[in-house]
Amino acid sequence: MKKLKNSLLLQYLLIILLATTIIPITIPVLSIIFYNGISQEESPDRYYNGTDLENMWHQTAKGLAGASEEQIHSKLKELKSIYQESSIYWVDGTGQTRDKFPESLSIPNQWSASFAIDFIKKNRGNTIDPFTVVAFIGNNPDDGFMVLQLPRADMVSPNDLVVKSYNYILPIALLLIFMLFILISMLFFYRIRKRLLHLQEAMVVPEANGIPSTVEVTKEDEIGRLGQSFNRMIHELETSREREQEEETLRKELIANLSHDLRTPLTTIRGHAYRLKKESLSPTGQESLDFIDEKVSYMGELIENLLSYTLLASGKYPFHPETIDINRLIRTSFAAWYPVFENLHFDIQLNIPEKKLLWEVDPQMFHRVLDNLFQNIYRHARSGQFVAVRIEHETLIIEDYGPGMKVKSNQQGVGVGLSVVSLMLKEMQLDWTIETDERGTRMMIKKY
Repeated sequence: MKKLKNSLLLQYLLIILLATTIIPITIPVLSIIFYNGISQEESPDRYYNGTDLENMWHQTAKGLAGASEEQIHSKLKELKSIYQESSIYWVDGTGQTRDKFPESLSIPNQWSASFAIDFIKKNRGNTIDPFTVVAFIGNNPDDGFMVLQLPRADMVSPNDLVVKSYNYILPIALLLIFMLFILISMLFFYRIRKRLLHLQEAMVVPEANGIPSTVEVTKEDEIGRLGQSFNRMIHELETSREREQEEETLRKELIANLSHDLRTPLTTIRGHAYRLKKESLSPTGQESLDFIDEKVSYMGELIENLLSYTLLASGKYPFHPETIDINRLIRTSFAAWYPVFENLHFDIQLNIPEKKLLWEVDPQMFHRVLDNLFQNIYRHARSGQFVAVRIEHETLIIEDYGPGMKVKSNQQGVGVGLSVVSLMLKEMQLDWTIETDERGTRMMIKKY
């Protein structure tokens, strides 16, 4: 029930429900307010309809039969006070204008029969403005006639004006209600979008440890529950990262301790093997002694690689870069391995130009990289009996014709040596690629 109460879907459904119910309610409410608050009370003595005006004027004229001049004047003055926008005047039986309201009205003082007929003809019709009514006083032409002229613009009652205004106000009010609904909807979705963008920003921008920071959850709706799930995920990631770092620290300490502990017995074994070489041994014994010495050397190199890998991974390996002639360093390093490959009857191709090639590297670290690569050829690519070391387009290329890295050899390990090479080259900001198949292996090292 609590989830439903805080649901964004329910909130928007309420907005839609409010919008659909407010329109049918608004129309009668606006009508009541409009008519009760704005409508004006009309005078019962005032007529606006043309027929009513005509009947009223004829009835008034008929009622003035036998009336004195003063009575006619008083009655016309009373009608003028009701119809203030009108022009009212009467002409007696002799054609003389007796009264006119207003006094400034421009009409002849003496009317002829032809002028009267022409006046009536010109002012007849439903579209003639002003609206004109002519009536004989007492229905006797000898008593004269009286005229009422009223602008048609003044023949509209105040309530008719209210109704006309209402016809404009109602659509405007409905349009304002619709715009209010649109505004509320935009604000509703703007708040949702703002919260989603905040959550997205928290996901995209990680902290220093590579894990995004948690978000503040202020509401218990769908987005709030999404934020809570995100925070739980971040907490689990942080816990996992801490556990991983602890395990990594323990692993590195274990490798370092094992490397140190294994060196002592290996040194002892190598010392006794060296002593045995001075003794008189049978060919079989001498072969076994050489095998022991080779394996002890291999174990020493493996321990050295493990220790180097641990130091490199933890960022504790000594790194002292300097600008050196890389061609000279390659020749010096390969010179130590040349007799080894020569004794194995390798086809050796060395193509290092005399021109200086300056790289910014750690000399000892790069020498270690070359030793590992040459040692890898010595151990795993003897069958090819080929090694090539050359510089092409400022790229060091080391090539052999061995069975390739995908083929297992008798002395294949877990690849710690190559892992050390990769970390050292990365530390020196050097790029390297390996191309290997059953026809051999080609390794290329160059600057980024």
